[in-house]
Amino acid sequence: MSKHIYIYSPSSAVRDKPAFRRGVKRLQALGYQVEIDEAALAVSQRFAGDDATRLAAIARAAASGADVALISRGGYGLSRILDAIPYKAVAKAVDKGTQFVGLSDFTAFQNALLAKTGAMTWAGPAVGEDFGAEAGPDDIMEACFDDLIEGQGEGTGWRVPARDGDAPVLSRIKQATLWGGNLAMLTSLLGTPYFPAIDKGVLFLEDIGEHPYRIERMLEQLRHAGVLGRQRAILLGQFTSFKKVPNDRGFGLQTVIDRLRGLIKPPVIAGLPFGHVPTKVLLPVGAKVDMASSGREVFLMWGHLGHGEGHSHAHDHSHAH
Repeated sequence: MSKHIYIYSPSSAVRDKPAFRRGVKRLQALGYQVEIDEAALAVSQRFAGDDATRLAAIARAAASGADVALISRGGYGLSRILDAIPYKAVAKAVDKGTQFVGLSDFTAFQNALLAKTGAMTWAGPAVGEDFGAEAGPDDIMEACFDDLIEGQGEGTGWRVPARDGDAPVLSRIKQATLWGGNLAMLTSLLGTPYFPAIDKGVLFLEDIGEHPYRIERMLEQLRHAGVLGRQRAILLGQFTSFKKVPNDRGFGLQTVIDRLRGLIKPPVIAGLPFGHVPTKVLLPVGAKVDMASSGREVFLMWGHLGHGEGHSHAHDHSHAH
């Protein structure tokens, strides 16, 4: 029985239709049964249909009985409907085995669902930018997605970049809640009922198109709010597509990271293969994880999650970075 993937658009309108079509074809070629939501290609201003249309699409995804509900793309759109999402229906779907997968704008949905219901989702690919990539999908991303579908992935590992100073000193972390996602989206939830109240968790963060000073400003907001200091570890994914300017005078992402390390107790670990990059692992938002490190190698393990059958294994993704 081939696995069923339901594709829907809860955020921005799909502008790159060729990439969307390539993504759908690729998923079909991988042997998945793909169902496309009736409003997946709807357009209303910059959104994939008006708010009611996108809320209905989320409800259909929850009712689809699919193995995976996969977003077409991120962009912007979920912030304005957070007070109307049928969280209970989504949590019930998760309970019955539907895994919700996405990133970027989807961070708002994932953390709101976690705050409201405790239900687990996956930070992972989108149809267009990942499966529909012109150069073809990334092998590691595909392997991780396949693991999720088969219920086989148990964790991930990566090598902390050498430019990042000393190897991380990480005391073993046991059964901490993994949460986070896009930094701008997460910060936008602070002070709302949609921000998870997680202490002693493992918080992962990534972003795109944000200058290091803006990244620092958001991190400072989370730090001043007491969020960062309460975690067991902060994992930094990929921060991409920003332009340095002459008046930075040496201020950059590394400046931000080094400074943060001096201000908070939890270890700040860089190099997580996740973000707006082709090589991304899938991360269970809301799951309990264990962490360990050996030299520059960091291991994040979540054990057996998901509903597929089959032997369990963990991929080592350190060769990706």
